[in-house]
Amino acid sequence: MAILFRLFKFTLIALITPLTLLACNSLSINKSPSPSNQLESKPLTSLPPIAPKNIEPERIPDAPYLQTPPEVVLRMLEMAKVNKNDVVYDLGSGDGRIVIAAAQKFGARAIGIEIDPELIRESDRESKLAIAKTPEISDRIQFIKQDFFKTDLRDATVITLYLLPQANLRVRSEILPKLKSGTRIISNEYDLGDLPPNQTETIKVGNREYRIYLWILD
Repeated sequence: MAILFRLFKFTLIALITPLTLLACNSLSINKSPSPSNQLESKPLTSLPPIAPKNIEPERIPDAPYLQTPPEVVLRMLEMAKVNKNDVVYDLGSGDGRIVIAAAQKFGARAIGIEIDPELIRESDRESKLAIAKTPEISDRIQFIKQDFFKTDLRDATVITLYLLPQANLRVRSEILPKLKSGTRIISNEYDLGDLPPNQTETIKVGNREYRIYLWILD
């Protein structure tokens, strides 16, 4: 009897075990997430390319920065007969010494056109020192950071230059035709090609000689 009971128990266990495993597997399959419930892997949206800004590159100055001695500055303005009724433009004004002298010593309204931002800052510093000594010139001095070939110079009565020969030729062809009759052009060192000057003068400072040219436009 005991033997029969053990056989029945063993047979029952043998039947139950596969059924249990089958039920577990079925439950595991049913609980698997459906494809619709899974997170879909989507490609990242590419950003549109950013168009570069239309920025005009800085132009190289038309002459290296060379300081004009004060004696030459003074003689240039004297040769041009600058006075209180003049509007003087210094093209490539450097540290502003010609502009300041034209306002301070001759009473003119003077504007410096300079493309180098550091030299514009230097000009501003020098003009503040000059205005501290002679406050009455404060409204007669101005410095503009600009390519002087793009400057409106129609009100100029005197234009001063200390440029390279190639830049002087551009001044002759691009700027002079826009100026009014009687405008005086005064240049340190370099001429305007084959355009004959009205006056030339050589001035010696130390061991160096400077050639000054004056043209009066018809």
